[in-house]
Amino acid sequence: MKFINIKLTNFRNYKKLNLSFNPTKNIIIGENGEGKTNIVEALYVLALSKSFRGSKEDVIILNGEDSTCIEGTVKDNYKDKYKLVLSKEGKKVFINDTKIDKISDYLSKINIVLFTSEDLKLIKDTPNTRRRLINIELSQYSNEYLKLLFNYNKVLKQRNAFLKMLYFNGNASRNYLDILTDQLIEIGLKLYNYRQDFVNNISNYIENNYYKIAKKHGLVLSYKSDYKNKSKEDLLNMYKKNIDKDITQGKTNLGIHHDDFIFELNGNNLKDYGSEGEQKNAIISLKMAEIDIFKNDLNIMPILILDDLFSELDKKKINNILDFISDDIQTFVTTTDLTKVDKRLKVGSKIFKIKNGSIKEVNYE
Repeated sequence: MKFINIKLTNFRNYKKLNLSFNPTKNIIIGENGEGKTNIVEALYVLALSKSFRGSKEDVIILNGEDSTCIEGTVKDNYKDKYKLVLSKEGKKVFINDTKIDKISDYLSKINIVLFTSEDLKLIKDTPNTRRRLINIELSQYSNEYLKLLFNYNKVLKQRNAFLKMLYFNGNASRNYLDILTDQLIEIGLKLYNYRQDFVNNISNYIENNYYKIAKKHGLVLSYKSDYKNKSKEDLLNMYKKNIDKDITQGKTNLGIHHDDFIFELNGNNLKDYGSEGEQKNAIISLKMAEIDIFKNDLNIMPILILDDLFSELDKKKINNILDFISDDIQTFVTTTDLTKVDKRLKVGSKIFKIKNGSIKEVNYE
């Protein structure tokens, strides 16, 4: 799977931009604020319909404009044209000029493994950040998962709203709450199974990857969930026991929306007991395991984006990443300093130099 080109209209700081890419290695160099990350962000938005920067959707529209458009051609078994338009009226997506009515039917077509400097903080960050990562990856493997997640969040919102109503009107019937709880459990169990399978698949690779990097065994990604090893009946009883607390607080205190994913090294939580170096090596091992799953389990060659890692990682850790990258994976690298990029990446790369809003393409000799 490879991006052949991309065309941007009113995206971030680009009024108009057309780029053609190298099928193997692409390096985008520029000072901070010049727009280098905007280019790989556009690739990501075209693939997953949202930014990895976590900001409001409309900020990707060029100031003063009403809409933005991203178009790109991707070659897998065939060449397909993808298009995303975002405006005040909403978001529209197209494949080969045919409008796709549901975003969930559009996703899972372009597969990207993204590795940013922010990911290095994943272990130290909140459970919500780790859930978000797992949700993104699973939505690429299965659009059914994405549909389930959407429905779960919809029912959760309805249940929380009804809990707040019950707090102010204690005499109201709880029959509707029972219906919502039943729906939440039904969907939640399916999501739990998807997440457990994902963690199991990661476990097939992550320890071996960590050993290749750090020459240590024992890295495990474990899954913490209220739903773990529970039947539907167990979960119904669990929610019933918490009903008074839920009503008082106006929110659902138990469920897969509280799941967490724990990195452990020989039984010790890396968040509490791991060094910064061990934490970074664990994240590298995870990202490379994501590639392993795409390649070995799904027979898909994903696109790899390395955004601003060379300023955050030492040479040894960068080499650890490069040892996992083969020429059959199209790779995009952003950096402020080309001298920090390993020669193995530079040789044969197409290099895009950005300065004062202008982009110059050169090949590394």
